[in-house]
Amino acid sequence: MTTTIPPAPVRAQPARTATTSRLRRVLTPQVLIVGGAMVIVGYLAVVPLAYLLHDTFVGSAGLTFDAFARAYGGNSQSGQMLLNSLAFALGAAALALVTGTVLAYVQVRTDVPFKGLLFAASLVPLIVPGILYSASWIFLGDPTIGLINTLLFQPLFGTNPVNVFSIWGMIWVQGLHLAPVAFLLMVAAFRAMDPSLEESAAMSGAPRLTVLRRITVPLLRPALISSALLMFVQSLESFEVPGLLGLQNGIYVFTSRIYFVLRAYPIDYGAAGAYAVGLLAIAAAGVLLAGWLQRNARGYQTVTGKAFRPQPIRLGRGRPWVGVGVIVYFLITVVLPVGVLVYASLLKFYTGPSFEAIRTMTLDNYRAVVDMPLASTALQNSLILGIGSATAVMVLAAIVSWVVVRTRLPGRRVLDLLAFTPIVIPGLVLGLALSFVYLRIPLPIYGTLFILLISYCTRYLPYGMRYASTAMTQMSKELEESAMVFGASWAQTFRRILVPLASSGILAGWVYILVVSFRELSSTILLYSPGTEVLSVLIWEQFENGQFTTLAALGVCMVAILVALVFIAYRLGARVGLQSDTAD
Repeated sequence: MTTTIPPAPVRAQPARTATTSRLRRVLTPQVLIVGGAMVIVGYLAVVPLAYLLHDTFVGSAGLTFDAFARAYGGNSQSGQMLLNSLAFALGAAALALVTGTVLAYVQVRTDVPFKGLLFAASLVPLIVPGILYSASWIFLGDPTIGLINTLLFQPLFGTNPVNVFSIWGMIWVQGLHLAPVAFLLMVAAFRAMDPSLEESAAMSGAPRLTVLRRITVPLLRPALISSALLMFVQSLESFEVPGLLGLQNGIYVFTSRIYFVLRAYPIDYGAAGAYAVGLLAIAAAGVLLAGWLQRNARGYQTVTGKAFRPQPIRLGRGRPWVGVGVIVYFLITVVLPVGVLVYASLLKFYTGPSFEAIRTMTLDNYRAVVDMPLASTALQNSLILGIGSATAVMVLAAIVSWVVVRTRLPGRRVLDLLAFTPIVIPGLVLGLALSFVYLRIPLPIYGTLFILLISYCTRYLPYGMRYASTAMTQMSKELEESAMVFGASWAQTFRRILVPLASSGILAGWVYILVVSFRELSSTILLYSPGTEVLSVLIWEQFENGQFTTLAALGVCMVAILVALVFIAYRLGARVGLQSDTAD
């Protein structure tokens, strides 16, 4: 009898093992971390805009322009709103750029006195939130109770010519608030520019004004265009200045019109989306124009491998007068706005300076702030969002900038473009877009702090990318390659070599995002709900309720907290740097 032996079963274990090993080789921590960061950047940049465009252009019957007809059609105010927006953005950008560039030239290229005072005048307004800066200029430039009118023009000329509730007042306040940003950008440009061409022209007998007009300004063209673009976009998206100053006199720009539409009943989300798309189109047009103007930027490069040290220009007899100008600028941009806030915070009811007002000064407003039920909640929320968004953005930016700067991965330029895209999305538009997203997606995010965190991370990702990319660009690849040769994994190399070497840029970006997130209002105003208020929203509510002295006290506390946060952050950063140097 023959026994048939069945064939041995085919074992699939080796195949499964091979598949698993291939997955392990592909799904390395580097791939997972970098891939996850790329997905997050794409989501933050694309999804809100996609929902905004969909809900604006698509109705129940398909593609439609009804929202634009409701927003712009048959409305005589639409043309005026467009003109107001362009006049405000262009005027404020021009004022900020001219002021910042002149001050940067004086700081870097001349022997002007009080350079430390000038630098302080450029940093303090960055810490003061826009809503507080606007409120301080209401105390200064109100046509009836403003200190400039009541103490200067009324006694001398019998008139009150200063009116901050006008388009010129809006341009003045926004331009002064942005001038420090332009100053810091242009200081970097002047320090990086080789002055040999200017010195050669001066030795050839060219007058100083001719050198400025024919050599210095053309060489600064790329930096001037970049700074002008940033000033224009930030002015276009500003809500604090138009909200506090423009609405009092019926002057609408895109941001205040969007806010007004969303506060009306019933809410017309389509019309708000149409205004948002119009604002976004203007910002995108500005970016395209700036790119076209910079198409020959390589022709203005002067930084080479040759070292240089510019000799400061001696101002001679004009030096004392320029020093007086520095003091006046410091008084106008720092002392007056901050001083009037402190003065108003000590009064029961706001009134002009007098002996009676001084005798009635009290700390009751500060006690009211301490006893305010929402104050502690708003402070806690502001700290959580500021620290959380700064940390999340810089971690994400460090990873993405590594992909963009240190690799040859296909599509890295597209990734860099996606990370830069939110810079042209105004804060109010971003808040509206996120509300479209999370009112439709069945996730319990809307009305929580998490949606505010998403908004802040999206809004300030481009700034974090600039800081991190600059730091990554300055590092040679030799240290990274040496670590790989000695067997270090990507995660170890990134954590123990790249991040410590880029720590100065990452810390600077972290501090900047902490400050701007702590004071953010434009995107928050559409997304907050009871229990998620932040300090800027609380100040806005005090303004709407007419509690100006309480607003001032709350503002002084907010500025003090911001100064303390920046000081602590830099102290910790210095200590980390010292420990790193010691370890080395």
